[in-house]
Amino acid sequence: MPHKKITESASLYRHLEKMPLNTLLATINKEDAKVHKAVQQALPAIEKLVAAAVDKMLAGGRLFYIGAGTSGRLGVLDASECPATFGVPSGLVVGIIAGGKRALTTAVEKAEDDKTQGWKDLLRHKISHKDVVVGIAASGATPYVLAALQACKKNNIITGCIVCNPGSPVSHVAQYPVQVIVGPEIVTGSTRMKSGTAQKLVLNMLSTSIMIQLGRVQDNRMVHMQLSNAKLVERGIQMLMEQLPLKSRAKARQLLLKHGSVKKAIDSFLT
Repeated sequence: MPHKKITESASLYRHLEKMPLNTLLATINKEDAKVHKAVQQALPAIEKLVAAAVDKMLAGGRLFYIGAGTSGRLGVLDASECPATFGVPSGLVVGIIAGGKRALTTAVEKAEDDKTQGWKDLLRHKISHKDVVVGIAASGATPYVLAALQACKKNNIITGCIVCNPGSPVSHVAQYPVQVIVGPEIVTGSTRMKSGTAQKLVLNMLSTSIMIQLGRVQDNRMVHMQLSNAKLVERGIQMLMEQLPLKSRAKARQLLLKHGSVKKAIDSFLT
């Protein structure tokens, strides 16, 4: 299939600046509603990528996201949430963005066009055949991402991708491509909108389902979450009160803080 840059196609709407505010908001909402259907259509591909990642991670591998601009920021965001939410080491899921940390808040000129830096950035993390690398690129043609996946392929590293154009170069290189076709943006080419939303939804699915498969969730609870603030400590206390025959919140709090996680507290109490 030829590469169609639908993400760069002209908006379906004209003269946005002349729209009444209520019409403008309703129009954005109408377009956003298309994202969920597009993600639904990509579920079989997402399932294959998750299964491949789980297999590698159960064998000691890691999950990498690599992208530029909005796509890169979304990957870094998803990776950064995993330790706190699921209690995994910070290096198990890694987000890499073209231009480095500065690119998280500021556009770094020409970073996404660099065809060698993506692989160099992966090498800094001692990437190996044990790992899985997911390229994130709305266009599906970002040179930084494409070249990094090509290098991974040469080094027998499993790759996936999340793109928003059909038949893109990135999806042709990736072994497990996920194509979420959301159509033109309401502001022509502004892929931080529907494309970004679609990528975020897929990333939510990837990390959450992978962590569930790795045993980091019990029932529907984040039993391995880090107790990094008062809200999470209170949540942990409530979990213990619900699952154990404890007579007081004070006892639950003492048990939780002693063991550092809900899971460890429960296991200790029951043994």
